[in-house]
Amino acid sequence: MSIFDITRRNLMTLAAAALVSSATAQAARAEETIKVGVLHSLSGTMAISETTLKDVMLMLLEEQNKKGGLLGKKLEAVVVDPASNWPLFAEKARELISQHKVSVVFGAWTSVSRKSVLPVFKELNSILFYPVQYEGEESERNVFYTGAAPNQQAIPAVDYLAKEEKVERWVLAGTDYVYPRTTNKILEAYLKSKGVKAEDIMISYTPFGHSDWQTIVADIKKFGSAGKKTAVVSTINGDANVPFYKELANQGVKATDIPVVAFSVGEEELAGIDTKPLVGHLAAWNYFQSVETPENKAFIEKWKAFTKNEKRVSNDPMEAHVIGFNMWVKAVEKAGTTDPDKVIDAIVGIKVPNLTGGVSEMLPNHHITKPVLIGEIKEDGQFDTVWQTDGLVAGDAWSKHLEGSKDLIADWQTLKCGNYNTVTKKCGS
Repeated sequence: MSIFDITRRNLMTLAAAALVSSATAQAARAEETIKVGVLHSLSGTMAISETTLKDVMLMLLEEQNKKGGLLGKKLEAVVVDPASNWPLFAEKARELISQHKVSVVFGAWTSVSRKSVLPVFKELNSILFYPVQYEGEESERNVFYTGAAPNQQAIPAVDYLAKEEKVERWVLAGTDYVYPRTTNKILEAYLKSKGVKAEDIMISYTPFGHSDWQTIVADIKKFGSAGKKTAVVSTINGDANVPFYKELANQGVKATDIPVVAFSVGEEELAGIDTKPLVGHLAAWNYFQSVETPENKAFIEKWKAFTKNEKRVSNDPMEAHVIGFNMWVKAVEKAGTTDPDKVIDAIVGIKVPNLTGGVSEMLPNHHITKPVLIGEIKEDGQFDTVWQTDGLVAGDAWSKHLEGSKDLIADWQTLKCGNYNTVTKKCGS
């Protein structure tokens, strides 16, 4: 064997050793942090709503790291942009879990984006915290729903309008996808159970990003001219809200005539609109920036300091991320690990303060307890709370107002089932 062959073999051995050493070092560095996935649209039609949720997650991670991190490790954000593209949400979720090895994901806004990623979280056994109000009719082991279920937003809003505003005719206007359609299906059944006739319910759907509202608003005005008090229940999502409210103002639709109660319009969406013509219109949420509590005051101060922008506003889904993140931290500390199975078992029963002055709890159905607030739009784009529940309302995974759902419950603690039928005593598929 020549000296050249020996030298070449030594070099190859050294190179291989260097590669192993490098891989080991990279693995060690990766283990030094706990990675947290942030799955929110930073472009496209939903960026108007979701970008701020990315920002609040970065703030929460920074705060936790200042406290010493979690389990002795720093938290590291991994941010991706699914770009308001529903199939891309699934791809980005897989990327976060499989490639970046995140321990948990906070993200999604629309129900279609949530539905897109569900198979990925189930297949890869990871955890998603979903922070936005939704239509219910779901409880997954790998998902924690920190936004409102219909009984924590839609039903109380309708009850408020019927009792306080004496509303008798209803326009159910929404974006054309699963959340508005299912929510309106629940509301239609609920209204009819209260004696509302079919001819007193108008249902309208428009695509994402819809911009020409002239005809629809004219139809709403015509529907509201029948001599009965009329209201619009809006499940319109994303940037379509801007031209919708502008057209209401253009056609002189005032809150005193036909009030609009929105389920997807908060402080962030109103920030880019002239709100003077919208004063008195309503929104139903579980949090408003204007809530006066020590917890909320401290949060807003930290938020504005983090963003270095006194004009940045807070909103309900942001609070849901605050609650969800703090619950996850406590569950990881309780379990002593970020292992999904152990965290899922540990988190039920975890309680953390919300920003409205109460304490929210994670329930066995993977929903939480929340107060319900109705707010009127003010000239400054904030909300004046005109009504709220006495205490916190437990989120229902399944609606009591729909056939096929009213007999179902979710219980991941005792029954280990998301759709247990109380009549047949069986867990569904």
